[in-house]
Amino acid sequence: MSNFHKPVLLKETIEGLRIENGRKYIDATLGGGGHSFEILKLGGAVLGIDVDKDALEFVKRFKPENLTLARGNFRDIDKIALLNNFDKVAGIIFDLGVSSHQIDDPARGFSFQNEGPLDMRMDQELGVRALDLIKILTKGELNEIFTKFGEEIRAWEISDAIVRARSVKPIETTKDLAKIVFAKSGQSKKIFQALRIIVNDELNAVAEALPKALKLLGESKRLCVISFHSLEDRIVKKKFLEFEEKNMGRIITDKPIIPTAEEIEKNSRSRSAKLRIFEKK
Repeated sequence: MSNFHKPVLLKETIEGLRIENGRKYIDATLGGGGHSFEILKLGGAVLGIDVDKDALEFVKRFKPENLTLARGNFRDIDKIALLNNFDKVAGIIFDLGVSSHQIDDPARGFSFQNEGPLDMRMDQELGVRALDLIKILTKGELNEIFTKFGEEIRAWEISDAIVRARSVKPIETTKDLAKIVFAKSGQSKKIFQALRIIVNDELNAVAEALPKALKLLGESKRLCVISFHSLEDRIVKKKFLEFEEKNMGRIITDKPIIPTAEEIEKNSRSRSAKLRIFEKK
């Protein structure tokens, strides 16, 4: 399974969920199925949701018992859960990272290290690709995206360079873009992150999904969320504080749980992961 996506903070998340035999759980971000398979092993039944049909196809091959698969965006977790009869569940997990499969497949356009089309859609049926943003947005709009969602200090210079370059010839591949960005800032990661967040509307999806997820949980049941960059983590932290203030339950993790040195060594992509856990009243 690890060739598709290695789940991060697996032990800590599963312990946090406190799996009970015969109870129902939702894995809102199925990916390669790592978290789901672990819940199944412990006797839980799982609804696995993903927008990426590659992920669903991959997991389907294992024909796991007690796993219901659903294609959709987790921002619609309430509707998807009801349709599949998973309305009062014993735990929910969100792993907000891009899957290793998405990063490693050049055709998906997520990585600045592989030559591929500037795509970055997690759901291949979405209308807008990163390419479209790079093609049509003004210098000011690009600057705003890179500043806000990439926290990139050289956003203005990079936006200027992109607009100049595209007037000479179209920017079409991940390498085309990475070259322009790298010349201005020495790294492309933040710019790629910003474009990916916008293409997939990731931050709004998280903010919308968490209150819906909480409603689906039974009493004293838990919501586990793994995030990979400060913008997402900030949303999760803020939502959990809101839930606590409204007396909807309690935050279990005063500080987020982070991977051990051993895990980071085995899987360098886990480095920035943070797990936060909330328990419903």
